[in-house]
Amino acid sequence: MVLFGCGSVAVSVLFNSHQGLFQIAIVWGIGVTLAIYAARHLSCAHLNPAVSLAMVTSKRMTAKKLPTYILAQFAGAFLAGLTIYLFFNPSIVAAENARQIIRGTPESMKMAKMFGEYYKLPGSTAEVSMPLAMVAEGFGTFLLVLMIFFLTEGCNPGRPDDSMAPVFIGLTVTSVICLVGPLTQAGLNPARDFAPRLVSWIFGWKDAAFPDKEGGFFFVYILAPLLGGQAAALLFTRVLEPIAKKTNDQCCSK
Repeated sequence: MVLFGCGSVAVSVLFNSHQGLFQIAIVWGIGVTLAIYAARHLSCAHLNPAVSLAMVTSKRMTAKKLPTYILAQFAGAFLAGLTIYLFFNPSIVAAENARQIIRGTPESMKMAKMFGEYYKLPGSTAEVSMPLAMVAEGFGTFLLVLMIFFLTEGCNPGRPDDSMAPVFIGLTVTSVICLVGPLTQAGLNPARDFAPRLVSWIFGWKDAAFPDKEGGFFFVYILAPLLGGQAAALLFTRVLEPIAKKTNDQCCSK
């Protein structure tokens, strides 16, 4: 997922290969879809700590599995970020030289965004405060996790066939990126943000990798998605699922 998704951002930054947000968003959606098909019979294909934590909260997964899932998610995202760096580093260096960008300076965030997300970028016309960025990331993750429940839970008779659910989850990711991407680049996933961001920090971006001295990267891209996922899990299990089951029982009794 991260390899295809961050890769799409990288080729856009370096080669202007994609025109507009939608093209990047659809690649992310395809990456999510393929990853779910590849891994769902092995691990339920959470791919995201916010989803794993939501599954624990909703009692779809035991808490003892959570550390293993989160470690694997961060490890996979780190290896994907490392692969992208090694694959594109010659092109990154060439682009830095051509654009007179010194790695590690605030200007170099324009290159580092192929690894981690930023809600403030030099030269950006978007005015996004940290509270607004937190709301955007939390709400985006809330929508994603809520749709995962709707698309996979048996209490929803309108859900797609199990073989098609990954496609609709991928389309959900695409849709959410199109909604909040202009504000925050749409991380929606603590592992997807932090692990590749760490790769950029290791390879010279330093302060540009973690530019917000107020800890914005943590609050916006780690805490907010976790809280958004928890809100979705609680809403679904405490409110929506009981209503759906009651409605289904009433329909079946008629």
